[in-house]
Amino acid sequence: MANCFENLPPCVWFEGGERRNAFASILAGFLFFSGWWLIIDANAVHPDAVRGAYHVCGIIGTVSLFMINAVSNAQVRGDSFSGGCMGPRGARTWLFVGFVLGFAAVIASCWILFADFFGPNGKSKAAGIALFLQNLFIFGGSLVYKFGRAEEQWG
Repeated sequence: MANCFENLPPCVWFEGGERRNAFASILAGFLFFSGWWLIIDANAVHPDAVRGAYHVCGIIGTVSLFMINAVSNAQVRGDSFSGGCMGPRGARTWLFVGFVLGFAAVIASCWILFADFFGPNGKSKAAGIALFLQNLFIFGGSLVYKFGRAEEQWG
């Protein structure tokens, strides 16, 4: 798999070079933190608007982040992984299930946003938007952490 940032033109005023992994990790951590911070703030400001079941989307998104980033690109390609009960096919399946959970969390939070917060009995729209942004930021953070790093430096 090619990395997303390889095709970007080089930045003249800043050369990341060896610090690419550090910046991708910081950006992914900031996105993850911001997502959870938004829903915690929405729950503190509007405690009646955010039900306990709404937090399941964020939990599934967090599990998706761990699943997506638990498998390296070399394992998915089959270069460095031949053990286990399924080999590279198991790594690909694990990655696929992680992406499905991440997309499902974003789609479910979008559904909750429009069904419960913009519906006829709409609650605080800010809490619904915070719920959607939480899952969007968590999924964005998992994508940045997966594809923003260079794995060649690990070996």
